[in-house]
Amino acid sequence: MKTYNVLFICTGNSARSILAEALADHASSDTVTLRGFSAGSHPKGAPHPFALELIRERGWPADRYRSKSWGEFAAPEAPVMDLIFTVCDQAAAEACPYWPGHPATAHWGLPDPAAVEGTDEDKRQAFREAFSVLERRVGLLVALLAETRDEPTLEQRLQAIGRA
Repeated sequence: MKTYNVLFICTGNSARSILAEALADHASSDTVTLRGFSAGSHPKGAPHPFALELIRERGWPADRYRSKSWGEFAAPEAPVMDLIFTVCDQAAAEACPYWPGHPATAHWGLPDPAAVEGTDEDKRQAFREAFSVLERRVGLLVALLAETRDEPTLEQRLQAIGRA
């Protein structure tokens, strides 16, 4: 079985990237497994409580998820990433650090559930919607990695998942 290290980047690393990291940690096929990581260009310092709530609702431990800087993953001792996804438009537009190993990258932007205003139920619904989109994309990623080893077209296909 091939394991892929996957980094999800957002500005605050409190909502979308944390959800994607958790989903990746629990995604696999007969031939592929993912190891999720997340980071932010300007981390908030803690995951959003509604993100952790969704992770716990799945029965997954939430205590390992934390808001951290993307600098941790550009350091020499950091795990080498195979794939890096930006999940917010602001992070996609920023100048990213140098990533050891030259990983494939793609933008999987989606609206920030943490920016939703309204009742707690409105906010929870926004988190559920973001989680659902990310869950579908991570599932497509696992299927893609299980079927292809064609590196020249991989980034194009990763970008297409972000538009799905």
